[in-house]
Amino acid sequence: MKIRIGSRGSALALAQTNAVARDLRGHGHDVEILIIQTAGDRDKSAKFADIGAPGVFVREIEAALLGGDVDLAVHSYKDLPSRSPQGLVVGAVPERIDPADRLVARTEFVTAASASAGDLLPLVDGAVVGTASERRRALLRALRPDLRLESIRGNVPTRLDKLRAGPYQAIVLAAAGLERLERDADAPPLGLGELVNIRLDPTVFVPSPAQGAIALQCREDDPVQAALEPLHDVDAALLVGAERELLRLVDGGCSLPFGAWAQTVAGGRLELVAVLEEQGRLIRVRQHGASPEELAARVWALLEAETGAGRAQPGEQVNDGE
Repeated sequence: MKIRIGSRGSALALAQTNAVARDLRGHGHDVEILIIQTAGDRDKSAKFADIGAPGVFVREIEAALLGGDVDLAVHSYKDLPSRSPQGLVVGAVPERIDPADRLVARTEFVTAASASAGDLLPLVDGAVVGTASERRRALLRALRPDLRLESIRGNVPTRLDKLRAGPYQAIVLAAAGLERLERDADAPPLGLGELVNIRLDPTVFVPSPAQGAIALQCREDDPVQAALEPLHDVDAALLVGAERELLRLVDGGCSLPFGAWAQTVAGGRLELVAVLEEQGRLIRVRQHGASPEELAARVWALLEAETGAGRAQPGEQVNDGE
């Protein structure tokens, strides 16, 4: 089958797309990659909310799918709004890699004693941390209110360059993005060896829903769906399904920082951890359940009871695109 894949042009997006293309070619398909620039790629300075938060990194690619210009889209799943446009479906979820966030810092701003003791954020007092994610800002404020938080935009290599040049002394990035770029032979070296790189416990520093997962999006009833079946990971889809169902229930706008992470625990049951900030207060919930839908509903009921605000403002959870 000839399959045209639509992808963003960032190093990380291409690393993800190239991996999917290799798998499809390994199953005998002829694959072409078409780069599509999104609103989030064009405007590299404005806040995401100012350029249209819902789907800021996917809208143009979804339009190309609907228009028949491409047959498949490879997305960072966390960038997809909780509702797909009519006519499009997520045809497969490949194996998920580390969903956690990572703190990447310049060595001189990390306290050796705190790092050796296993502290989550072993930074010097008042360190400047760059992030554009409202979720990450809320967690940093709660865990280390002394830190100075500054906005930072750009793809992963760009943010690392900005960290080295200053004024940032640390940044927070998705572990999956770093891992995928380091795996990709065509991606430029990240130079992480000269920086401190600490994995942040996802039960404490709760990730964005579906972080670390890839969504393969296609048209409904398109023959390409059959080609995606060998790439689908049932376990990854199950856990991401719980996180995405909670996202749908929360329906959080960019003014509502929100994170969710699911894992399988003893006995095959699911555990879902969620965090939500409302009016400066960080609310945490952890529950167990047998199905993604039932578990997400239970966690949402607890969050709703804590906020007392009913359904959140319309919109979608905003992620930082990398």
